[in-house]
Amino acid sequence: MKLCRVLAPVVSTIKHPAYDGQRLLAVRVLDADLSDSDEEFLAVDRVQAGEGDVVLVMQEGNGVRQLFANPKLPIRSIVVGIVDAVSL
Repeated sequence: MKLCRVLAPVVSTIKHPAYDGQRLLAVRVLDADLSDSDEEFLAVDRVQAGEGDVVLVMQEGNGVRQLFANPKLPIRSIVVGIVDAVSL
């Protein structure tokens, strides 16, 4: 799991059929001090996160396939929660 900040929604007219009906977000990984790092990637949004939200992203293909109940799903990253607060 990674803490990330939502950068923006991603719109694509041509994509793998597994992404049909899925909302995609561009996210940036946060460092331990909650500052932005250089790592960015796309994640499927299942929690209706918005731009600027801090989110929890699961990056484990098998876990994602279990959530979608599809053993051949080509999705690796999924937003599983919106973070209200972080205590260190």
